[in-house]
Amino acid sequence: MILEDHLGDIIRKARMMSDLTSGAAAQAAQITEAALAVLEDCGQLPVKINLAALAQALGLAPEKLQGIAKGWLPAKTDLTRWCELRQFVSSGEGLTVNCYLVWDPATREAALFDTGIEPQPVLACLAENRLLLRHIFITHSHWDHVEALPKFRAAWPTAQLHSSSPGAPVAQRNHPSETVQLGALSITHRLTPGHADDGVTYLINGWPENVATAAIVGDTILAGSMCNGNGQWEIARKKIREEILTLPAATLLCPGHGPLTTVGEEIVKNPFF
Repeated sequence: MILEDHLGDIIRKARMMSDLTSGAAAQAAQITEAALAVLEDCGQLPVKINLAALAQALGLAPEKLQGIAKGWLPAKTDLTRWCELRQFVSSGEGLTVNCYLVWDPATREAALFDTGIEPQPVLACLAENRLLLRHIFITHSHWDHVEALPKFRAAWPTAQLHSSSPGAPVAQRNHPSETVQLGALSITHRLTPGHADDGVTYLINGWPENVATAAIVGDTILAGSMCNGNGQWEIARKKIREEILTLPAATLLCPGHGPLTTVGEEIVKNPFF
């Protein structure tokens, strides 16, 4: 298991967010601009660097950034607690992306969260478990999260599509305070724009007793990092604070890239917060 963002990715994103030049960042870190470029490109730390000063200049939590530098990883999640939740990883054009399938064991009704790039493993899981795909929930409309959507629509034409894209037909849009039932499971959503204007986080509740909420967060937050703010960095960070990190600490976070994590771990370990 590796983080989606290495140390250099986090530093580069924080520099973009803080609008700090590479020269100013290098000066704070007491390294050359060339060394900073190597660090941002591949995560390789110079022999000597003032990482704490660099973190402060970037608006990051110094001790948490040090933790990333030392190789922090979120605790490995045993998905058997979330009995009918599966993660699928697909690749294309140099990217790997996650999508998630969840179902109710009694009704065999299933919901897919994002589609990823390659549909076949999900379609095989649906067939193997004799599931009925009732819903497709889209966290945001970037290509890697919806690439396989036409194939799922062709295979399951009656599955209801849910999106917060303003361009989606009204019947497919998420509505305020809407709850979608999937057997005993209930699915609600919170708007989390920033990385994408139509960004949304889906919350799945109704699991067996003592099993926490699962939050499908798309690209809003990553283990130990956050996704590109695409010019809306403060909105993205504000929404993470208000809509995700206010959830119970045990909440399982299922991001669009990289490993699973929890709200509690991100509060303690994510240097952006």
